[in-house]
Formats: sequence, C-alpha cells, structure tokens
Amino acid sequence: MAIILWLGAFFLIFVLFIIYFIFDFAGYRTSTILPSIIAFYVSYVWLVLTVTRKHYKKRYPLMIMFTSIVAFVGYVLYTQNTREILATTPRVSVKVDLYKYQPFKQGNQLVTLDAPSQLKLKQNLPRLDGATALYPIYAAFAQAVYPEPKTDEMAFHCESTQALVKCSKTKNAYQNLIEGKVDMIFAAGPSKEQVEMAKEKGIEFKLTPIGKEAFVFFVNSQNKVDNLSKAQLVDIYSGKIKNWREVGGENMKIRAFQRPKNSGSQTTLEKIMGDVPLMAPPTNDVAAGMGGMIEVVTEYRNFDNGLGYSFLFFATKMVEAKAIKLLTIDGIAPNRQTILSGEYPYAKEFYVVTTGNESPETLAFLAWIQSEQGKAIITQTGYVALD
Repeated sequence: MAIILWLGAFFLIFVLFIIYFIFDFAGYRTSTILPSIIAFYVSYVWLVLTVTRKHYKKRYPLMIMFTSIVAFVGYVLYTQNTREILATTPRVSVKVDLYKYQPFKQGNQLVTLDAPSQLKLKQNLPRLDGATALYPIYAAFAQAVYPEPKTDEMAFHCESTQALVKCSKTKNAYQNLIEGKVDMIFAAGPSKEQVEMAKEKGIEFKLTPIGKEAFVFFVNSQNKVDNLSKAQLVDIYSGKIKNWREVGGENMKIRAFQRPKNSGSQTTLEKIMGDVPLMAPPTNDVAAGMGGMIEVVTEYRNFDNGLGYSFLFFATKMVEAKAIKLLTIDGIAPNRQTILSGEYPYAKEFYVVTTGNESPETLAFLAWIQSEQGKAIITQTGYVALD
C-alpha cells in the first residue's frame, strides 16, 4: 500500500510538471500556476504520510516536519521573487487631475481664445456633462462663454452634483441627459442600449459632430509587437487569436482588456467589431475606466501581455503613460495628420448630444461651439475640429 502511494506521488509530480510545461508553451503566466502545483503536490504528500504513518512510526513526525519546511521555503522564495518583481517595476501615474481643467480656477490648463468670445451667456446657462477625455474641451467652452462665478465656487466643481459643468464619464453622462439633469453632453455616439433607454423615456438623441479623435490600441512598452491589422484586432477581441506569437510577438497569452458596457470606448470597440461578437472577458480583465485600462496594461510585469484601448488625447496628454506603446494599425500611426487625412482607420467623431428640447441659450451655445472660435478651442486643446 505504501509503495503504491509513493509511486503515485512520483507519477503525480510528473503529470503536474507536464501540465506546467503545457501552460508555459501556450503562453500562460506560469508564475501564477506554479504555486498551485506546489500546494497540490504537498497536500498529496501529506495525505500519503498520514495514510502510511504506521509504516514509519518514529520517523513520521520528522518526515512531516521536513515536508512542511520544504513547502514553507518554496512559498517564501516564490513570494519574495514576486515582491522583487513588483518593487523593481516602475508604476505608471494614471490618475487624472480634473481640477487642473476646472473652469475659472486660477492657473488651470484650459486653452483660451486670442480675442473675447463672440457669445456671452448671463442666464439660463446650459448644464454640461461628458466623457473624461473631452472635459478639457467643454470646460474651456464654458470658461469662454459663461460668466465667472463670484461667490459660488462649486458651480464649476467637476465632482459637485449641482455643478454647471460636470464630468461624470460617458455612461453616467448619457444617463444624466436622459433624466434631464443636464442639457447637453460631450461624448462618443451612444450605444444601442442607451438609445433604447432614451426611447423608453420618449427621448431621441440629437447628435451634432464637432470634432474627430483617434481611437488607439496600446501595449506595454516592452512588447515586441508594434503593429496590428484591423483583421487581427477583430480576431483578438473575438477570441480567435489568443497568443502574441500569432501576430509576431513573444509566446505569451494575449490579455485583451475591455471596458464596462456602455462606456464610450467600449461602445467604440463594439462598432469596430461590427457583426463579430466580442469574447466575454474574465471579470478581472474589465477595467473600470480609461485610466484603469492603462494601469493594468503597464503597471506590473505580469501584465506585459496586455492589450488595451483608449482615445489618443487621453492616453498621451491627460495621463503620464510613458510605459505604454501605441500600436500602428495597418502600418498607420495615430496622429493629427492621419486623422485629418482620414488615413488612420479608427478616427472617430465625437459629438455634442442633446435631446431636441433645447432652450434658446443652449441653441446659441451649440451654434457658437460650431463657430470658428469653438473650433479654435477644439484644435488648440489637441483634437481635430471639423470643417
């Protein structure tokens, strides 16, 4: 009996290491698999020792102690190695300081016009909301056209629920527009679900395009892949391509992150996919925000197999993300020239979204946004204004 159990132990370790090498060959992160193999095997050895203890009598406690020490030393070495990896990997700052774009805040980083605004609103000021990446634009619009607050500083505090200029992110901004809490939002086009939600309330969105921006894909800067084709991106996010070696990279499983449903960038990705279904990502591979998307791709070494997406201005101007590398698509880099020329395939329009029940002040503001002064703010901020 004892001999059979111990032969089983040797056979088990052989099988476990075969599994280990299979996962390693498939490109999975074996550093996360190895502790499970060690724990499983040590548990089996302890079970064998317990069952066969009468065969060892006095030697049994010694064998248990020896096995425990081996397991403990293995665990300590593994955790120490993990800590060293994390300690030596530079972190990337992805926290966006929206306060530096707050209208009328002294020393803010909003662009300004060379001449006074041709529109000055004094009452019934439109309530604004939108995507984080577009906040520098519509905050600059408000600063140019709205009267400067003299007493109520919270009127332009981006996190205040009563603020005239909020920054609730795309999903919440659409919800606020549907519920009548804001008059216009600045965002990418709505998802099908958001359109249906509006219809249920008897609302139909009115989309006014005011500019274009590049939707970009990025990897960790250490990734050898510099370019992907449109077809390869679709195959990756549908789950057809699973390993970086299939697109010219190293033997690593592709960890293709996604954003939450109805966020602006997730809706854009769904439109890129067309009729091809998106694969369902693991729960921990859904990043909560664009900053979170960049962080998980760059912050830790075990995420150097990640693939993420965002908008160009956010990824290059609003966050310090030097550890990411923007991919070219079909050999075309995302920049202002390729957006203007239409060469970059994922140059997307962004909109002022209203509901068709605009006040005179909102209509006047919308018209001014489309004027030369409005276009100047869009361009100076770093986006591409529409002609």
